[in-house]
Amino acid sequence: MGILEGKNILVTGVLTDASIGFHVARVAQQEGARVALTAYPRPTLTARTAKRLPSGPDDVPPVIELDVTNPEQLDALAGNLADAGFDRLDGVVHSIGFAPQTALGGNFLDTPWEDVAVAVHSSAFSLKSLTMACLPLMKDGGSVVGLDFDATKAWPVYDWMGVAKAGLESTCRYLAKYLGPQNVRVNLVAAGPLGTMAAKSIPGFQTMTDLWPRTAPLGWDIKDSEPTAKAIVALLSDWFPATTGEILHVDGGLHAVGAPPA
Repeated sequence: MGILEGKNILVTGVLTDASIGFHVARVAQQEGARVALTAYPRPTLTARTAKRLPSGPDDVPPVIELDVTNPEQLDALAGNLADAGFDRLDGVVHSIGFAPQTALGGNFLDTPWEDVAVAVHSSAFSLKSLTMACLPLMKDGGSVVGLDFDATKAWPVYDWMGVAKAGLESTCRYLAKYLGPQNVRVNLVAAGPLGTMAAKSIPGFQTMTDLWPRTAPLGWDIKDSEPTAKAIVALLSDWFPATTGEILHVDGGLHAVGAPPA
């Protein structure tokens, strides 16, 4: 029996099999969970990717289109999940982040508010939006886990996405405060840089991928999402029953020793 045996888990942010969400869904299935996926902006691509999960061709996870900035789609999420056979959720994975190109890559001083607002809405406020959309299905409590990138430092090229991640961390703490009485835990996993499609779209991202392997005490492989996925699955399980509002670092230990100047 796996640590998620009998649990229903919703995983967002799966686009290809390089997505961190894909590996979370894979490990969750291996640990006994039933998994549903949300997709945006290309649900057909996510549906194809879902067939690569270990569930097999006869039990492919349902894929529900969801733009977390769209109130109508958020309002319909619980009903769409119930229609897909998920009338209860035990866990939710927020693996969503987006910022316009003008908000990244060293443009911090010139980014207009309109683009900052997009980054904050998509990457921070969406944790609250997604959690509240799923709450009606978490009748017996559950676990919400978001994907973070250490926001205590100003990283090269990360710019307004770093500000959005700081907002994500604060949102996690407030959700933990207000949802604790309903036995809903809310935590984040702060991973080191991984070679996802979203990460590769950040101008100058190689600055961080070059830094991490040579600086982290345990080393770091940007192609290996397994440690991050395992940490998220552990937080989804019942093995952390009294942990909420926490940020768990899965970064090879770099956060503990600091980084040399870029």
